[in-house]
Amino acid sequence: MAIFALGVSHRRATVDLLERLAFTNDDYVKAYRRADDEAIQETVILSTCNRVEVYSSVQAYHAGFQSLHRLLCESRGVDPDELAEHLYSHWEDGAVEHLFSVASGLDSMVLGEPQILSQVREAHRRAEAEKASGPRLTALFHAAARTGRRVRTETAIGAAPDAFVNAGADLAAEALGGLEGKTAVVVGAGLMSSLAVKRLRARGVGTLRVLNRSLERARALAERTGAEHDDLEALPGSLANADLVVSATGAAGLMITAEAVRAATKGRGAPLFLLDLAVPRDVEPAAAGIGGVRLVDIDGLREALAERAADTAADIRRAQAIVTDEVHRFAVRRRSERLAPLLHALHERGDAVVASELERFRSELSSLTPDERAAVETLARGIVAKLLHDPIVRLKELSVPGTENARAKLIADVFGIEPDGP
Repeated sequence: MAIFALGVSHRRATVDLLERLAFTNDDYVKAYRRADDEAIQETVILSTCNRVEVYSSVQAYHAGFQSLHRLLCESRGVDPDELAEHLYSHWEDGAVEHLFSVASGLDSMVLGEPQILSQVREAHRRAEAEKASGPRLTALFHAAARTGRRVRTETAIGAAPDAFVNAGADLAAEALGGLEGKTAVVVGAGLMSSLAVKRLRARGVGTLRVLNRSLERARALAERTGAEHDDLEALPGSLANADLVVSATGAAGLMITAEAVRAATKGRGAPLFLLDLAVPRDVEPAAAGIGGVRLVDIDGLREALAERAADTAADIRRAQAIVTDEVHRFAVRRRSERLAPLLHALHERGDAVVASELERFRSELSSLTPDERAAVETLARGIVAKLLHDPIVRLKELSVPGTENARAKLIADVFGIEPDGP
């Protein structure tokens, strides 16, 4: 079985397509049921604001591609022809490298995106709960999590987890002539909203209000940051008084309609900046056409974020080196597992040769003391182990994906052994 990944991300797809592909909590159960296909054995669905990807353990590339393509289209109600031009796929080490890069924040719209590592872990936990993931993908996602942790620990890529918000805040400051003393509203109380509140406080906003469906969560965030709080019923009035609105709820439907924005800005002379960090979008795109309103969503942040990434080239190189190292470690581990039956048979053959030779020279060794005989046995076993060591290491190194069976058969034939297992 091989590791295969199929997906769509911000690099090729529009926000509109990503919105329609995004999975909500209720969508996963049905999707994993559709994954019950003879062409695939294990499946993990990773759905974030920047991507929708499916990782699977498959028998063959073509059959795996068809099955996962069908899974995405049918579970999300997207026409196959519409999806085709945006799809990308990765096979074996390429799939491993891609997931490790994703978990490290290297493939995100915002370099070092703070949420992605936890989203990778959650995707695997959800697949395990649905009994869709097995030993191959469990090992893969655990290794991806370790890679992400290393990148965040050993480089500065994860040192600015509020980069997403900071880029938007810069654009807002340009549009509003600075943020000091401005009135800001943050809709939502999750991680991105918390980062937004923190960043806006640091930029010197005046009045800051947190709105959320759960009043308790809004209160908890507001109390930590000295902000005001309310539930979503206060949204219309808050829009009318705000200079800047940041929305990052992740809700399934629109939180701020164009009609609400038009009503809030009617008769006012001051500009209104709307920063929509949510996928699916929180703010209706038509709001951008209202006079005095500037709307920036995920697509609008692409250029600014690309410029930021250019300033961290050294950290990117270090992170990529970590990913390369972890991909190699994972590949060696997989080869060892695939070759395990052969290696076990080789060691058994070596032990049998030692035992046979010791038995053959039993009479010559009979005069030795127990300690001397033990030393001879240790020497014999050590010689066999050393003779086997280098060929075993080279076998692991040379067995690139797709060649393990052929090389294993060659070694088995050379040594005259029949390893158990596949």
